[in-house]
Amino acid sequence: MITVIGTGTGTPLSPDSRRAVAEATLVVGGQRHLKEAEAVAGLRRGASRVVLGPLAPALDTIARHHAREGAGRVVVLASGDPGLFGIVRALAGRFGAEALDVRPAAPSVAVAFARIGLPWDDAVVVSAHGRDLRTAVNVCRAHPKTAVLTGPGAGPAELGAALADTGLPRTLVVASALGDPDGERVERLSPADAASRDWPEPLTVVLCLDEARAHAPAPRTLAGRGPGPTRWALGEEEFAHRDSMITKFEVRALALARLGPRTGDLVWDVGAGSGSVAVECARLGAAAIAVEKSPDGVGRVRANALAHGVDVQTVHGAAPAALSRLPDPDAVFVGGGGRELADVVTACARRARRTVVVSLAALDRVPAVRGALTDAGFVTDGVLLHSSRLAPLPGDVTRLAATNPVFLLWGDRPAAPDPHSLQGATQ
Repeated sequence: MITVIGTGTGTPLSPDSRRAVAEATLVVGGQRHLKEAEAVAGLRRGASRVVLGPLAPALDTIARHHAREGAGRVVVLASGDPGLFGIVRALAGRFGAEALDVRPAAPSVAVAFARIGLPWDDAVVVSAHGRDLRTAVNVCRAHPKTAVLTGPGAGPAELGAALADTGLPRTLVVASALGDPDGERVERLSPADAASRDWPEPLTVVLCLDEARAHAPAPRTLAGRGPGPTRWALGEEEFAHRDSMITKFEVRALALARLGPRTGDLVWDVGAGSGSVAVECARLGAAAIAVEKSPDGVGRVRANALAHGVDVQTVHGAAPAALSRLPDPDAVFVGGGGRELADVVTACARRARRTVVVSLAALDRVPAVRGALTDAGFVTDGVLLHSSRLAPLPGDVTRLAATNPVFLLWGDRPAAPDPHSLQGATQ
């Protein structure tokens, strides 16, 4: 068996875990973990030690040790619960779950929330350790209670810098050296304040909170973000809008299907109008930015976001100029028209990581929009949507009332080729 022991976060090693450490012939862990194990349990004379850095060499060392007959016990030390974004996944993948004896300590996320007296069954937990920080930032934008597991280059300063200018109400709770009786610190501060400071190691977790919504008293059935909305492509009457200037629900349904908004994504709604697309993307878990050039339109977007209980960052300005200071999106919805539509689509396509969807009424602008998507390297497609809605007539009868036809064009960025699959195809 490979014994995996969670340490730190204030959970003392049990007598059985101390005995496992003392008897191990190979001990693997971070420098801090090895030092703590030496102090608490002592290490066997002649025991091999591996300081964790890159994971693959450590797994190879464990495999070679395992292969030797009578080699003795292997102990792997990790922070908190090693099954939460931890080493258990890699060990189980390499050696099989049946080879592991996992003994977790309290997860750092649980301890951090305990320190500030909040439940965390409604928190979204995201790891930025060795991963792209943008996913964590987008989750923090979209959700009122997020726990971010930090890493080098992905700590409170970087997270704060990304959130400081969004206009969204967020507080960061920075938890340092959890469980250390001498070094533990838990600090509440604004994203801007977090961005202005240097943060020494060891950092454990950063909580990102909308303080007004962080304590939800209703009991929960599902942990995490929850099940999501019961329906989408909401009717136009569910949004404040001006003179029917809103993306109709039939068009919005297909646009959402092509945008594919999900937790961790960032979606732009350009020429937002009422912000119905941005609000729907936020209801589905994505972070959303609505760009609108009219002041009253910006007010409507904010009112609609508030009415539907979601966060949407609003940007008052005209595209494409207003887009230059925004973070890169995963998907973009472009509504409206105007002479600059092709230029707006081009600017969006240069930045979008996955998809651009464009809604337009004028046939004359379809070739230019499609050309802009194609020139940006996207695979394009589109439809002309005609719909007729049931409408009552006197005498308890029903007619069909036609809505204006709308073109919906979209472009998808081709996936990068897998070098391994290409290599296999040529052999």
